[in-house]
Amino acid sequence: QVQLVESGGGLVQAGGSLRLSCTASGRTFSSYTMGWFRQAPGKDRRFLAAISRSGGTTSYADSVKGRFTISRDNAKNTADLQMNSLKPEDTAVYYCAASPSPGIRTAGGEYAYWGRGTQVTVSS
Repeated sequence: QVQLVESGGGLVQAGGSLRLSCTASGRTFSSYTMGWFRQAPGKDRRFLAAISRSGGTTSYADSVKGRFTISRDNAKNTADLQMNSLKPEDTAVYYCAASPSPGIRTAGGEYAYWGRGTQVTVSS
């Protein structure tokens, strides 16, 4: 089992950057595929990015490709999401999640563990 805590959210102007961090408890962090999702008010939760157990493979939603970068540090039990060129439509609660299944996972149902989320607000 793993517990996840997100940090780094906040208020930023359009065009700015934020770096979200997800810190995991437990000794088996490297056994999990990690993902980032977001949920805007009145909308479904959406996949943003995922990274494989080793960090060698990543995948992004089209809406954030080229602007967001996912990374992980298995020694520190962290998975980060660097967000650049932020837009007002990026405003949402951002969640990190862990999947025990190998490979890249893009569906929320494939993730067994979730953090509580961190709010990101982008002003125009």
